[in-house]
Amino acid sequence: MNILEFTLAVGVVSLLAGFLGALSGLGGGSVLVPVLTLLFGVDLRYAIGASLVSVIATSSGAAAAYVREGYTNIRVGMFLEVATTSGAILGAYLGSKLPTHVIGIIFGIVLLYSAYLSFQPHLDHLEGLGPDPLAVRLRLDGDFPTPEGDQKYHVQHVPEGFGLMLLAGVLSSLLGIGSGAVKVLAMDQMMRLPFKVSTTTSNFMIGVTAAAGAGAYLKEGYIHPGLSMPVMLGVLIGSLLGARVLIHLKVKWLRLVFGLLVGVLAAEMIINSITGRI
Repeated sequence: MNILEFTLAVGVVSLLAGFLGALSGLGGGSVLVPVLTLLFGVDLRYAIGASLVSVIATSSGAAAAYVREGYTNIRVGMFLEVATTSGAILGAYLGSKLPTHVIGIIFGIVLLYSAYLSFQPHLDHLEGLGPDPLAVRLRLDGDFPTPEGDQKYHVQHVPEGFGLMLLAGVLSSLLGIGSGAVKVLAMDQMMRLPFKVSTTTSNFMIGVTAAAGAGAYLKEGYIHPGLSMPVMLGVLIGSLLGARVLIHLKVKWLRLVFGLLVGVLAAEMIINSITGRI
């Protein structure tokens, strides 16, 4: 395979990864990194670096749109970014020091949890939740638009959510993914944000988190322009197409297919890491 064929193949695969990631809500990096590593034989650290660049590109446009529509809780996002960016710097450091087979096993475990999440229903937690004193002091409570008008909500368990976001930042930079699985656990399950608010706020945050990690990978020389460019363009186009198609399809079946795909890739990553192929 020559350079042109390789670039085109990577671009097409990245487009499909971005498309599936947009439909599932878990991001294209969950598919992209293992496919680049297992199918194309790309070094795991270079695949992670390219994925981080694509995360920056794809989150920026969507984040601006969600802020305009009033779903994103900017105060929660900026507060939690302190945790995720700190974690991203730590994750990038660990990524340059840990053996690739160890990173591969961690990646596989996170993918398995992401696959599990894709099968779970997402419900809003608005009933019977009173104000949390720390959230009130930090002015984190907010509202979001609904057909019946703006719906208020109260943020819960701020310290626990902050700690989980630190872990999310580490995983984001270490594995080159948006770490949506941990962020959903933190904001949706722990901090009890409505699902639309947690997903849009996560999208608002992941670009900044990825930028912190990408800077560290760039310093270590793990971001290759020839790989990062087709990955970034493919994922960006795929995610835009996925966002348009999403409103016309049944998300339940899409998440099921995505979960099965991610589960297979997770098993492949773990097996290849244990056997020393990564």
